[in-house]
Amino acid sequence: MVVLVLIVLAAACVLVLGVGLWVVCSHFFTTDIPAAISHPVKLRVLHCLFQLLVTWGTIFEKLRICSMPQFVRFIHDLCPLKKEPDVAVKDLRFGTVPVKLYWPKASTCTLRPGIVFYHGGGATFGSLKTHHHICCRLSKESDSVVLAVGYRKLPKHKFPVMITDCLVATIHFLKTLNAYGVDPARVVICGDSVGGGIVSVICQKLVKSPDLPQIRAQILIYAGLHALDFQLPSFQQNRNVPLLSLKYAFYCLCSYLDFSPSWERTLMNGAHLPVQVWEKYRKWLGSENIPERFKKRGYRPMPREPLNEDAYLETSTILDVMCSPLIAEDDIVSRLPEACIVSCEYDLLRDHSLLYKKRLEELGVPVTWHHMEDGFHGVLSTLDLGFLHFPCSTRILDAMAHFIKGL
Repeated sequence: MVVLVLIVLAAACVLVLGVGLWVVCSHFFTTDIPAAISHPVKLRVLHCLFQLLVTWGTIFEKLRICSMPQFVRFIHDLCPLKKEPDVAVKDLRFGTVPVKLYWPKASTCTLRPGIVFYHGGGATFGSLKTHHHICCRLSKESDSVVLAVGYRKLPKHKFPVMITDCLVATIHFLKTLNAYGVDPARVVICGDSVGGGIVSVICQKLVKSPDLPQIRAQILIYAGLHALDFQLPSFQQNRNVPLLSLKYAFYCLCSYLDFSPSWERTLMNGAHLPVQVWEKYRKWLGSENIPERFKKRGYRPMPREPLNEDAYLETSTILDVMCSPLIAEDDIVSRLPEACIVSCEYDLLRDHSLLYKKRLEELGVPVTWHHMEDGFHGVLSTLDLGFLHFPCSTRILDAMAHFIKGL
């Protein structure tokens, strides 16, 4: 029996070491770390840790123990929450949607701004816990009441459950602002990554609700805003840059919209949409809308392949404005609130922010834009990671707080 136990332990050690070695080797063979990143070693360590979680999650998924996203979220949520002495925190439920409420402990005789925050993670990762420190700091630095929404995620909950949960929580908050000491004239909705896309969708839906307090402003941090064009400059330049590679982005997209990942090459080559659709949205999505300075780093325009009818039929959900809010009609986009947009140079989704900025500005919507020359996708989440913290994350938070205090 002792020998058997020793053999099992030895096999487990070999497996753990083997998985770790495979992750490190894979990182160096498949990942690009831009020279302009201020702390390249940190980014390598951060990416390897993330890939290690994903790899073990995939192993457990194949063994039918749990899904990969569930495993990664489980490990993330084991991390203890850091307490902010100047901010009070309360867990609530709006209907069945879990939320966290943050507010400064210092007393005030005036109503505070209110912020509804939707976390990122590709509808796969992320939670109220992973973005807890961000919300604490945002509440403290901007002297605001922050409501973080814990929407349902993959693999059980697909499109449009995430949007529905966020809309329900936001409307509930807007109807009860007095209970939280929030100024109804200064409500901001904010999100990073997929959460930034949710911001745009919720703003569009709420312009049709005149009976609710109007949203004062929107803040989008390296947001994902459409799923039509995968040939934009940033998709060519940053396809292998952590923490959002093109491969992982397609995994999230296919899982969320529930279509086969076998269409990846078809989508990459632009064969999933008819010519008339491309022509209709080119004025908003075409690479000619991207400033030339963002095309200098190895961008080559690519011809689109002929339409694949089967791919179009299966993936046409991407034309829903709840999936691609960037293609909403002008009469909706022109009514959206003032925006603060943060983009990162080494982000796969960088050009989404640039296209959204241009659309808003052309339709007369005020825009404050911050571009992080050394930033990458997901950098804001390093705000409380100690050794793995990137100064860029602090600059993003400071920009958000400054914008909110200026409203």
